[in-house]
Amino acid sequence: MNAPNDLRSLTTPRLDPRPVPPAMVEALKARFGERCSTARAVREQHGRDESPFDVPPPDAVVYALTTEDVAFTVALAQQHGVPVIPFGVGSSLEGHLLAVQGGVSIDLSRMNAVLRVNAEDLTATVEAGVTRKQLNEAIRHEGLFFPIDPGADATLGGMAATRASGTNAVRYATMRENVLGLAVVTASGEVVRTGSRARKSSAGYDLTRLFVGSEGTLGVMTEITLRLYPLPEAISAAVCHFPDIDAAVRATIQIIQMGVPIARCELLDAHAIRAVNAHDKLGLHESPMLLMEFHGSPAGVKEQAETVQAITADCGAGGFQWATTPEERTRLWAARHHAYFSALQTRPGCRAVTTDTCVPISRLAECINDTVAEVDASGIPYFIVGHVGDGNFHVGYLINPAAPHERDTAERLNRQLVERALAMEGTCSGEHGIGLHKMGFLQDEAGIGGVALMRAIKHALDPRNIMNPGKIFEF
Repeated sequence: MNAPNDLRSLTTPRLDPRPVPPAMVEALKARFGERCSTARAVREQHGRDESPFDVPPPDAVVYALTTEDVAFTVALAQQHGVPVIPFGVGSSLEGHLLAVQGGVSIDLSRMNAVLRVNAEDLTATVEAGVTRKQLNEAIRHEGLFFPIDPGADATLGGMAATRASGTNAVRYATMRENVLGLAVVTASGEVVRTGSRARKSSAGYDLTRLFVGSEGTLGVMTEITLRLYPLPEAISAAVCHFPDIDAAVRATIQIIQMGVPIARCELLDAHAIRAVNAHDKLGLHESPMLLMEFHGSPAGVKEQAETVQAITADCGAGGFQWATTPEERTRLWAARHHAYFSALQTRPGCRAVTTDTCVPISRLAECINDTVAEVDASGIPYFIVGHVGDGNFHVGYLINPAAPHERDTAERLNRQLVERALAMEGTCSGEHGIGLHKMGFLQDEAGIGGVALMRAIKHALDPRNIMNPGKIFEF
C-alpha cells in the first residue's frame, strides 16, 4: 500500500515554493486596496485549517467581492505562475487550504449573497461564501430548507469543493447530488457556467460533477445553484444507548435494510459521549449511543420511530428518549456537532488525526469492531463518531504534536483502517476529501490508471499547476 504523507514532513519549510513576486503584489493592491493583505496575522489565519499539518502561510490574501475579482486574481496568478488557494471559513480537515507552494489565498467569505430563490422549482443560487446556516435562515420563510449538514457552519463553496455530506446524507445524499450548476473561474481566468436549474440533462460532459469534489484544483467556484427541499411537516429526534458499539451498528444495519426512511442516524462512542457531557453539561449515559432523526408527516414520523424503537430494543438498546421540540432537538444535535472540539478539550494541546472511511453498510460492524480493537491496543486516546446510516465513520486519534511516536502510531492505525475499508470495497474518504493526507491512499483506491486519468484532466485544465497545487495527487 502506498504510504500517505508523513505528518512530520509538513512541519518543515515548503518545497518548491512559488512566492508572489513584488510586481504581482503591487498589481493586487492597486486593484483591491485594503482587500489585499500581506500582514502576517492575516496570512497565518488563512494558512491553517482543522488538520494536524503545520505549513508556512500564503504570501498574500485577497478578499474577493465578485466573480470578476476572482477572475482578475486568477488571471494575474496565471501570468506569474503563482498558486491560488480558495478559502471559505477554514473548517476543512485534510489540509485543503494550506499554501504548500506559497501563493495567494482567495478569501470568498465576503461573497455571501443569496442571489435567487426559486421556491416553485425548489432551487436557490448563492455566492460561494454563503454558509449553510445563512442559506437556511434565508429560505425558512419559504417553507424550504437545504439539508446537507457537515457539522461546521461551512461555506457552500467549500462544501461543494470537498463534496461534503454529513448527518443528513442517509436520506438527502451529498453535495454531488444537490449541486445543479456552478459558476467557476478556471486557471486561465475565464468564467465558465455549468449545469442549469433543470432537474436533469444529457447535454455533453457533466462539468458540474467534475468540479464538485475537485478541492479547488481545477477552478474556483464563485456561484452555486442548489436543490432545496420542503421543510418536513413533522420532525422528531430520539436517542438510545447500547451495551457496546457492535450492538449499535447492528441496529443501524437493520434499520437501513428494513427500508426505514430515517433522516439521520449518528453514532457516538463512550469517549465521544464523555467529551460532550463535559463540554455541554448534558449528563448523557456514557455508553455507545445512536442519535436519530425522523422527517415526514406526523403519522409517518410516528410509524418510523416505532419501527426503529422495536429494532433497537431487539439489539439491546436502553434509555430510549424522544426529543420532539425544536429546543430539545437543537440541544442534542449541538452536542453531536461539538463532539470534535469537545474531544480536543479532553487532552489540552493535542491535535486530532481524523479518519474518514466509508464501507458498504453490511460490512460496517466488522470494520468498526476491528478498528476499535486496534486502537484500544495502541494506547492512543481516541473517540468515534459516525454517519453510520450510510456506512461512514470517523476515528479521532488525539495525539501530542510534540511526540513523534504518537504521530507514527496514529498514521499506522489510519493506514490499517484504510486497508481494511478498501478490502471491504469501501473508500478512504467518505466526505472529507483527499487534500494532503490521503494522496497515497487515493492511488490504492483508484489505481495507477485512475489517478493518471485525474492527472490528465488536471494538466488539460491547469497546465501551469496554479490551482491549489499539491493536493489530491502529485502533479
